[in-house]
Amino acid sequence: MTLDPRLRVELGQLRAEELQREAARATATHRPFRLEVSRDDLAVVIRPDRPADELALVALAQLDSARLPASPFLVAEVGGELRAALSLSDGTVIADPFRRTTALVALLTMRAEQLRSQPSRRRRLFARLAPAFALPRR
Repeated sequence: MTLDPRLRVELGQLRAEELQREAARATATHRPFRLEVSRDDLAVVIRPDRPADELALVALAQLDSARLPASPFLVAEVGGELRAALSLSDGTVIADPFRRTTALVALLTMRAEQLRSQPSRRRRLFARLAPAFALPRR
């Protein structure tokens, strides 16, 4: 999948902010700061929600000063941390207001559109089997 250049810039800015926070923490604790950047650090995971995500979703909604939207959700994780979620029921988005999440919300929206445009497994199966069960024309 090719990322839009604006999304790449946004993701780069997210990582730069994380590194700055780590450097500030290391300075505050007088530990030497070691910069290690790998491609995995920039990994964004877009996935369906799981039952284990419930507490993180509630916390995210509270951070966003919003009610928890109806499930099911698509969630965006950066470094294993839940940053944004999109309700597949009504399209409502909740996101961490203290981090840049514009690119993540755009990715969630794109993925939700892809899921909506895909025919369901049942529909695809029916389309394949329908000709076999069609009544002969008279």
